[in-house]
Amino acid sequence: MEDVFDIVWLKILTLIHAFVKGLDVIFIPLNPLGPAVVILVIVLLTVVSTKLLSNIYKTKRYLKLKKEFQYWYNLRNEALTCKDPDKGKALAKNIDQAQLNKVYYDYFFEGFLNSIPTKYLPILIMLAYVNETFKPDKLLENFGRDYIFRFADLNGNVIKIGAVFWFVISILLVYLAWFVIGNLYSKF
Repeated sequence: MEDVFDIVWLKILTLIHAFVKGLDVIFIPLNPLGPAVVILVIVLLTVVSTKLLSNIYKTKRYLKLKKEFQYWYNLRNEALTCKDPDKGKALAKNIDQAQLNKVYYDYFFEGFLNSIPTKYLPILIMLAYVNETFKPDKLLENFGRDYIFRFADLNGNVIKIGAVFWFVISILLVYLAWFVIGNLYSKF
């Protein structure tokens, strides 16, 4: 049995190495732009792919729970619009306790499970790729420096920004830009 696991593990490692080599081939032409730009492009492509995967992949259970949640939520809102406010609040409370809370938590949990393969896993895979590809020794070899950015603080100490930190900052910047552009696009 151990031999089977060893074979499977070696095939997984071969697949990972092929994936890394493929990414290297894709991103090496960007090296003259510098490591910060390469990582920013990697992040941009990662965010676009996560957005596409999130729109494409939804389980049947998630869609069913979304529909059920919308039904109970609309029914609750209808109960709140009742002419008698006390009766409407009591009906809404009963709906909350009877169905809406349970459906909401199931819907939330299923949404979280959907986002693991569509959002979190691609981001973590690309973070691991950036961490491995832009190590300080590889940065020194490819770009002539062992950092992405370098700043001096008020005391004159040099603060070096590494690839993983720049990846996280880039993720935040790209998601923020996506949000702002989406809002501007929807307004106009």
